[in-house]
Amino acid sequence: MGEGRAEFRGESRPLGFGRRDTPAAPPAAEAPGAIPTLDDKAAAALLPSRPARGHKGTFGKLLVIAGSLDYAGAALLVCRAGGRAGAGLVTLAVPESLQPLFAAKVVEATTMALPEDDLEEIDPEPAIARILDHEHDAIVLGPGLRPGLATVELVRILLAVPDDPPPPPIVLDAEALRSMATLGEWWTATGRACVLTPHPGEFARLRAGAGLDPEADGDLADDDAARSVAARDAAVTWHQVVVLKGARTVIAEPDGTVTAVTFENPALASGGTGDVLAGVIGGLLAQGMAAGPAARLGVYLHGLAGDLVRERLGDAGLLASDLPDLVPVVRKRLAGIAERNKASSRFGFAPRTDPAEAAADQGIDG
Repeated sequence: MGEGRAEFRGESRPLGFGRRDTPAAPPAAEAPGAIPTLDDKAAAALLPSRPARGHKGTFGKLLVIAGSLDYAGAALLVCRAGGRAGAGLVTLAVPESLQPLFAAKVVEATTMALPEDDLEEIDPEPAIARILDHEHDAIVLGPGLRPGLATVELVRILLAVPDDPPPPPIVLDAEALRSMATLGEWWTATGRACVLTPHPGEFARLRAGAGLDPEADGDLADDDAARSVAARDAAVTWHQVVVLKGARTVIAEPDGTVTAVTFENPALASGGTGDVLAGVIGGLLAQGMAAGPAARLGVYLHGLAGDLVRERLGDAGLLASDLPDLVPVVRKRLAGIAERNKASSRFGFAPRTDPAEAAADQGIDG
């Protein structure tokens, strides 16, 4: 398995210590012109702290603006993923006529009714007033929202809220991205920290909406170099974090930093897995992480959870609902790596309490 990929050989072995069937490849970042990649150790170092005396307010409040009658599942996946990523409280905001439906479906999340100007269509201005009056530390906007001019206006106003004090960060996915593609130079009107999570088709629409020829970006499905160049250009131009989804997801940041997460998992080619990713990143933002680190860690946790499902089920049959409950499992294993790294830095070595783990690290069968 390539550098930056954690192996799963059953739940008894922590991430990063699986036996390799072939020699490990050198880190991709060492090759001239290669895209830096994220590995277990680097991802573990990004984990936000979890104070023992913390409470739900300590770990942040995530507001999810998502869902419609036809795409109720998208909102539910985001909420579950945000909670499983560690957010202390998740609130789902939906059109008021749909609130009873969603309130009956979510258990840990709370719900908030947004005013409508038509059945199931959010009335932007009074909805914004209610959203801004609600206490939250981060927002996920877009998954499963009903397309239309009202949604476009809602997205526009949310991006343009005054930046004094700085508004909470926001994850923009699905219908929010499609709305932004119609807003021209949307990035000039926002002081909010954003994480955009487009797949290649949504990314092409955003580029076209910005007056660029998306064909000039090249093959954004299979050409890793083209994906990196295009995502970096977009992030620098838009002054926001761009997560270009797909095999070997690319995370580009406004300062020009680009990181690749090397998972290639066909099992994740299933409806709703992107909604889970948006929820995970939103949950990390709610815990106080900056946009770039939250995006990098969120993509990595999502990829590790996907690999764990693939190890059990194979390349097909993964459902998006399989992923959220595995996010804390892989997070726990990364936390173990972080603790070992701290011990190593303090004492010059990492103590081992499990002989099987030490043997696995050397590629020896236990």
